[in-house]
Amino acid sequence: MSSVSRIIPYGPPLSLDVARRIAATAEVEAKANGWPMVIAVMDSGANLVVLHKMDQAQTGSITIAQAKAESAVRFKRPTKVFEEALAAGGINLRLLATHGASPLEGGLPLMLAGQLVGAIGVSGMQSTQDAQVAAAGAKAIADTS
Repeated sequence: MSSVSRIIPYGPPLSLDVARRIAATAEVEAKANGWPMVIAVMDSGANLVVLHKMDQAQTGSITIAQAKAESAVRFKRPTKVFEEALAAGGINLRLLATHGASPLEGGLPLMLAGQLVGAIGVSGMQSTQDAQVAAAGAKAIADTS
């Protein structure tokens, strides 16, 4: 039996309306917890569609949120995968040489009808909190189908 994983195809890019809905849903989660966040939503070509910086979010999180979203699009996986691999050490440390692979949790691919249509990246708090807000935003994509 083959251990080949399912290939995830890139789909059409997210529209601005959908990207705004995703960012708004993520913001609701961040506000509910009192977390000032930066939320980046990219399309399937890794182009920035929405960048949303909440009041009092640290400016350093602007580039980090974008890097998380870009990593999730380009590598078709959550950024937590890279964080866990680096934490395991050993041969996984070769990821440090992988350009564009963000090793910080908080970046998620956005899937619609089995295709990768974009990604969300969130930064501003601890990585697990960033991931919680990203997951809330990612759920909004289901409302568009």
